[in-house]
Amino acid sequence: MRRHSCLVFLCCGIFLPGILGFPQTNTSIDCDSLLPNYEAEPQTSAPPYIIAVSFDNFEPGNEVQVTLEALGDAGFRGFNLQAREIDGDVPVGTFKITDPNTKGLECHNMTNSAVSHANSDVKQKVTTTWIAPHDTRELQFIATVVQNLENFWVGIQSKTLTPMHSESVNATGKSKRKV
Repeated sequence: MRRHSCLVFLCCGIFLPGILGFPQTNTSIDCDSLLPNYEAEPQTSAPPYIIAVSFDNFEPGNEVQVTLEALGDAGFRGFNLQAREIDGDVPVGTFKITDPNTKGLECHNMTNSAVSHANSDVKQKVTTTWIAPHDTRELQFIATVVQNLENFWVGIQSKTLTPMHSESVNATGKSKRKV
């Protein structure tokens, strides 16, 4: 009887998580296409998630707080969040990992150029800090959010952030430092 019980518990522990819910391992979202690594089609309805940012403008080296949040009780299990220049397809800047539900990703050989889920627990909100690089134009944060294996949204966007220029040109054509 003990052997039978042990075998049942072992089988449940191994197979049940993959059958009933979000996969525990090997679930990733591609850095370029932002598509999950399993066969399913993204939702076309309005996403029940938002990306909020702490600033509209940034300078190189600025830290911007970025929050990915579920609307209502939608919750999510997986995500990939990046900053990309408008009409760009490569992540810019880096993330500081401060939330235990997140981990940094290496995209295009840049450490922490994207942030993703560290576990498959249901989340209502994750917050991270993005560090602005030099020589970046207008950008948006873009995300894929996975609610479950059948429901995920690709290309969720934040508002546009604009770089502040440290110098401007006055009427005489000479540069003048902004205060």
